Amino acid sequence: MARSELIIAINQVCAERGLDPNTVIAAIESALVSAYRKKFGAAQNVIAKIDTKTGAVRVFAELEVVDKVRDRKTQISLEEARKYKPDVKIGEKIIVETTPRDFGRIAAQTAKQVMMQRIREAEREIIYEELKKMEGEVVQGKIQRIDRKKNQIVVNLGHGEGILPKQEQIPRERLRQNDRMYFYVVRVERPQRGGPFAYLSRTHPNFVRRLLEQEVPEIRNGIVEIKAIAREPGARSKVAVAATQPGVDPVGSCVGVRGTRIQAVVNALGGEKIDVIEWNPDPRVFIANALAPAKVLDVVLMEDGKEKRALVIVPDDQLSLAIGRDGQNARLAAKLTGWHIDIKGAEEAAKEGLGPEARQEMQRQFEEKKEADLLAQAAALLQQKVGEDDVAPSGEEDADTSSSQDVNSASPSEKADEDFDLDRLDALAMEQLQREEGEKASGQVRQTDQHRRKTGKR
Repeated sequence: MARSELIIAINQVCAERGLDPNTVIAAIESALVSAYRKKFGAAQNVIAKIDTKTGAVRVFAELEVVDKVRDRKTQISLEEARKYKPDVKIGEKIIVETTPRDFGRIAAQTAKQVMMQRIREAEREIIYEELKKMEGEVVQGKIQRIDRKKNQIVVNLGHGEGILPKQEQIPRERLRQNDRMYFYVVRVERPQRGGPFAYLSRTHPNFVRRLLEQEVPEIRNGIVEIKAIAREPGARSKVAVAATQPGVDPVGSCVGVRGTRIQAVVNALGGEKIDVIEWNPDPRVFIANALAPAKVLDVVLMEDGKEKRALVIVPDDQLSLAIGRDGQNARLAAKLTGWHIDIKGAEEAAKEGLGPEARQEMQRQFEEKKEADLLAQAAALLQQKVGEDDVAPSGEEDADTSSSQDVNSASPSEKADEDFDLDRLDALAMEQLQREEGEKASGQVRQTDQHRRKTGKR
């Protein structure tokens, strides 16, 4: 190969493989060093350089200047060294060109092998970077083959391959070779042997989230927010959405005109049903919405230890619809809201003594207990604040020291307490203080009236 042909070959490889020319040139230089050492010995510190303009290849070796040469691979005489550097001294090291005339066929073959290895490594790095960009996103791929021994499916993603394990496949979904469909990229792995690949899923809850973001512009723009997702892959999903701007219908935005938007998501999921409900900050309203399409008469919130429980009363003819087939509707609603839901028909609730008045009393007790807990927390915070104010620093130095210790010694739990709803606690504390002051004022008024009645004054 002529020297000019080397540059032509490099440019051709870069154009075909989409590689950086500097990476290919560095691979060739490393290959030439390996070939040189293999043929002429590995004792030398060898450097290979390629002229990117002419394609000329030159090999340089670092040699030690000695008085008497014992090993020509690592040493050079003082007389010969002064031809390259006139002021060189014995013991110094100089760089001398040692390009052999018979670099030859073996060196060229070795250089080619190492160069191709480096090119494959560079291609793997490019594939890894491309797949890494897909992480956490929905991608479209083509099923390349079905590996029944490893119980997985290999998917061609265009810029690399993906693996869809059995546990990430939708139950009862039939996948065939050459089918094109959407997948969710969970993570990207780079094993020691073989190329990088993406770990795919069709059952991940974020799969539904990303599909909705693709189909609904309001979600992409932040006008509609997805609050929660509960999913049973292949059967049904419930999505709670809320509008961040007034006057926007979050459910209508997701469904689209005549259901076109939500139908596109359903098709991508292989026919899985999707219920889009409106999120509400009030747990009672949110739980009632989550049980759609069933109609709810009443929701009573309760606490059973640390578990949040909700008693839901529905019309008798809506009981089976609220529970769903095999309890699916109630189960998804519980996952979506985070509350354990007990569903009862109106007749059954009446027989158990859970009429409207009883339910109102249960709800009132729950709200009073919740308010009492908030007041207790507010009182504890106020007590802690008063205790901190009572401790006065003895001097500026002590104050600086104590403040720095407080900052440095703050525990994670104390930092988490700072995120508590202080506005709510302050409001309740002020309400409590006003209530106490009102009681004192009313007591004083009563005492004044009694005194007036005794003295006969008006």
